[in-house]
Amino acid sequence: MTELLEPRAIGRDTVRRDGEAKVRGTATYAIETPVEHPAYAHPVQATVARGRITAIDTSAAEALDGVLVVLTHENAERLASTDDREFAVLQGDEVAFRGQLVGVVVAETSELARQAADAVRVTYAEQPHDSELRVDHPDLYAPEQVNAGHPTDTAEGDVAAAVATAAVTVEETYSTAMYFNNPLEPHATTALWDPATDVPLTLWDSTQGVHPARAAVCEVFGLEEERVRVVCPFVGGGFGSKGTPHANLMLVTMAARALPGRPVKLALTRQQMFALSAYRTPTIQKIQLAADRTGRLQALALDVVEQTSRIKEFAEQTAAPARMMYASPNRRTTHRLAALDVPVPSWMRAPGECPGMFGPEVAMDELAERLGVDPVELRIRNEPEVDPETGKPWSSRNLVHCLREGAERFGWAERPPAGHREGAWLVGTGVASSVYPTMRQAKSTATIRFEDGRYVAEIGAADLGTGAWTVLPQITADALDVDLDDVEVRIGDTRYPVASVAGGSSGTNTWGSALVVAATEFRSKFGGSPADGDEVSGDVDQASKDEDHSAYAFGAQFAEVRVNVATGELRVPRLYGVFGAGRIVNPRTARSQLIGGMTMGLSMALHENGVWDPRIGQAATHDLAEYHVTVNADVGDIQAHWLDEHDPYVNAMGSKGIGEIGITGTAAAVVNAVHRATGVRVRDLPVTLDKVLAALP
Repeated sequence: MTELLEPRAIGRDTVRRDGEAKVRGTATYAIETPVEHPAYAHPVQATVARGRITAIDTSAAEALDGVLVVLTHENAERLASTDDREFAVLQGDEVAFRGQLVGVVVAETSELARQAADAVRVTYAEQPHDSELRVDHPDLYAPEQVNAGHPTDTAEGDVAAAVATAAVTVEETYSTAMYFNNPLEPHATTALWDPATDVPLTLWDSTQGVHPARAAVCEVFGLEEERVRVVCPFVGGGFGSKGTPHANLMLVTMAARALPGRPVKLALTRQQMFALSAYRTPTIQKIQLAADRTGRLQALALDVVEQTSRIKEFAEQTAAPARMMYASPNRRTTHRLAALDVPVPSWMRAPGECPGMFGPEVAMDELAERLGVDPVELRIRNEPEVDPETGKPWSSRNLVHCLREGAERFGWAERPPAGHREGAWLVGTGVASSVYPTMRQAKSTATIRFEDGRYVAEIGAADLGTGAWTVLPQITADALDVDLDDVEVRIGDTRYPVASVAGGSSGTNTWGSALVVAATEFRSKFGGSPADGDEVSGDVDQASKDEDHSAYAFGAQFAEVRVNVATGELRVPRLYGVFGAGRIVNPRTARSQLIGGMTMGLSMALHENGVWDPRIGQAATHDLAEYHVTVNADVGDIQAHWLDEHDPYVNAMGSKGIGEIGITGTAAAVVNAVHRATGVRVRDLPVTLDKVLAALP
């Protein structure tokens, strides 16, 4: 058990420290880095889904006045490491997916670079490709493990026997679409290679982790880490896509090294991001639920099929939440992958839990309907006393409280009957649970120094809009027992101590814990009257860590859906969430994160759909005109609430991650509401009007 910090700044509704700079436009993003006489890079991408390059003609591009260099696999530098094939840019003639980088042009202006890239002529020996995910794909395989170190498969008891003898069963298949990260700021970098200096390579990069980005670049190019600096004070969103570097970072680094002393800027276009900046794999989820007449689960099975790239495996942990969410004596989960000729999938907000809560939470609604049990009550009846996967007690689990409080706030008891009609609109309500693990990463160190009458804390963390600039000073002030105005925190630069990536809702837990260790040591060493220059460091690994409890954040999502009987148009006038996420460090930034996650879940439910064209191996919806996302006009009354949850086991702040819990469960709640309104059970996302129109009165 951890002794919690006495709240003084923690819990205060503090204005974002970076807010004014962003509103005024003075916050500097990667592509805006002020450098002298920059050049601009534009990629050349493969136009076949699989094959080999037989010829490249760069003469027309090189003849354009102002073109500085054209790099292809024929003249690009040889990389020190090509172990990660996503990063092995311009190292050979093989084409593994449509949109792969096959060249880069650097020119005096971005417009000229694009023109010259279009002038490069590439000839291919095209080969047959396979880019379509199917549940019966002949080459499905079981990865050694799925992401975050989870086992690929789990089994307990006898699911088949329990299903065969159960009073009520649900056996259905659900699917989620291919989802693309679309942060407002594209993936972008300003790179400078100046070999005459002590730190020859500087990268101003839009990244969720400056130190992980540096480590990747150093490995690929064979550089020592002290000779590379990565800077990222502000990120215009990432949603996980900037959690690990991608090929564009290696490409711009290579371009800069080809022009020593000349800064090179590269910002991916929106269309390029659909091939180069990662996406969430589509999933096919076969679910089996079996229950007795009271609604208590006797069996739960989830078998998932998803895709990865041939050149780099990424195994989404889709079945992981089903392993711990509800009590059942018989359980099974499996993951199978199809390695296809497609771009590399990667992290996207709530990997695993986001797609993995859709199928099971819709199936729970189907089970409730077949039992004639209220879906809120069904979830409560299957509340586990301990973690079903590990057998450990919960550090805190307030899902039942979230369900009951959410039902009260939403007016669940007074909800209209199924098929209720108000004028031209059918009205329905739905509920689903949410979950996300509480994690702490390693490799994070903080330094606290007394400087000019203030406490300065330095840690190489990243703020992708989540509020790190604001909440880390709050944590530091409480740990030092000083006023918040007396604390400055500096982040976003590899000149500061090493920090983990901003991902997995682990940033505040990890970096905050390191800051608490440093602050505690500072107070112990210097007391309340430090002198200028007094300094200490603290590492996250020095913070106490509970291994005896299972730590998760939980939530309940409630949605009201209206469907127009004439057109099938869908509206969501109300979307409420109630969460148990430990102590909330800053209500303002927390509400922003929770509502943002819920909005993204609504987008998953109604809009987002990466339509794949298997004939050419490319997403047909590869811009924001065709790949629709939820916007302000799509969200009516959206509310995020939380419990006053006390959890002394998670960390000294008592906080859990909140960046991802909001998205999980939201799509299922919307789909369940659509069913109650229309009688149509949509099992394949997104819910579009054509899926409900035929059943409307």
